[in-house]
Amino acid sequence: MTSKTPNIVLILADNLGWGELGCYGGGELRGAKTPRIDCLASEGIKFNNFNVESDCVPTRSALMTGRHPIRTGAFQSVPAHLPQGLTRYERLLPELLSEAGYSCCHFGKWHLGDKSGRLPHDRGFEKYYGIPRTMNEAMFTTSPYWEDAPVDTPYIWEADAGKEAHKVKVLDEDTRRTIDRECVHKSIEFMREKRDADVPFFCYLPITQMHFPSLAHPDHIGKTGHGEFSDSLAEMDHNVGLIVDAIDDLGIRDNTLLIFGSDNGPEFREPWRGTAGYWRGTYHTAMEGSLRVPFMMRWPGHIKKGVVTDEIIHIVDLYTSLLNLTGCPVPDDRPIDGVCQLDFFFGKQEKSNREGFLFYIKDEMRAIKWKHWKMHFIWEPEVYEGPHHLEAPYLFNLIWDPKEQTNVMMKANWVRNVVMKMRHEFRQSLEQHPPIPPGAADPYMPPD
Repeated sequence: MTSKTPNIVLILADNLGWGELGCYGGGELRGAKTPRIDCLASEGIKFNNFNVESDCVPTRSALMTGRHPIRTGAFQSVPAHLPQGLTRYERLLPELLSEAGYSCCHFGKWHLGDKSGRLPHDRGFEKYYGIPRTMNEAMFTTSPYWEDAPVDTPYIWEADAGKEAHKVKVLDEDTRRTIDRECVHKSIEFMREKRDADVPFFCYLPITQMHFPSLAHPDHIGKTGHGEFSDSLAEMDHNVGLIVDAIDDLGIRDNTLLIFGSDNGPEFREPWRGTAGYWRGTYHTAMEGSLRVPFMMRWPGHIKKGVVTDEIIHIVDLYTSLLNLTGCPVPDDRPIDGVCQLDFFFGKQEKSNREGFLFYIKDEMRAIKWKHWKMHFIWEPEVYEGPHHLEAPYLFNLIWDPKEQTNVMMKANWVRNVVMKMRHEFRQSLEQHPPIPPGAADPYMPPD
């Protein structure tokens, strides 16, 4: 391992919709300018067709394993006290990077396991600070209905690899306001420490904005004049700017791949309702507003400035691409759904190595995207309307019809043949490699 091995900084926002940032048509229209993130988008690639999973758990699972969550069993949040998240069978990105000489840290929201053996510091991260589950738990103890019940009081936790995690402080609406800034400062200190030691690092910073309750840091309360949601958006932009400035100040800009994105589409709960802007829908659906999220990456000298692309990329591709970038072997003893996109990222080819993907919510195949076509098998344009199983699938062309309103199945029935082949091949793969059931305990090994 040499000092030329690139550092990787991955900032993952929570429930940030496609239409929130200025560079995606939001910003001032959402009550908060986002100049720092907008500038970052102009310094590398801005993706207009970056796709994720339906919500927090499955997206984070896909990122860490390179596998669609239907395979890993981490496609839903298993209740607390039961085996949550990813089994030890999975080969997580930080585990493989650590074996290759990287130092890895996790500061923020995990949501892939809340018990010993499945927390970040057990899975390849040498430093961990944050919450094991989700941010809505910040509302537990401040609820007027909170009472003495068999429900754990939520905490912010901290741990080093090889040691037991310990509670730092209660997670409530006050500490919700400050956790992202704390995680940013810890990330900066980690980067400085590894820069000084000349050790390549993977800094994973899964911040908690814009997940409900969207409550801004005290420095940003009232700053926009448009309420807590806009204040939180401004705070998030400020925090990303702190990371960008730190990378520059530490002199590691040219040797650091900086990635910013979101785990899924926007919030749908009042009073923190977000927007997918140009697209329709929110997370927890198969609409484009759920699948497409803001995403950008910068690496001076390797990624060209000012690139904007509508090529399809899926979050599972980051796993394979980052392993290839760092010279780590991609596991070959299990199906890996991610494809390497380095040649596309670095401008060596014009097209993505992916033409489409299958989209599940929990264990139901909801839709399949292929090029600019989208076929729905289960229809749920809004979360509260409930899923409707279609006797005949709906087909949309996302160029002609970005809001997914006009079914063109009769006019473009030939697309069905392409999509059904994709579905058949994926189902064959699931038969050959049975999925891990949600809540599976460790040790887990797949059936022969």
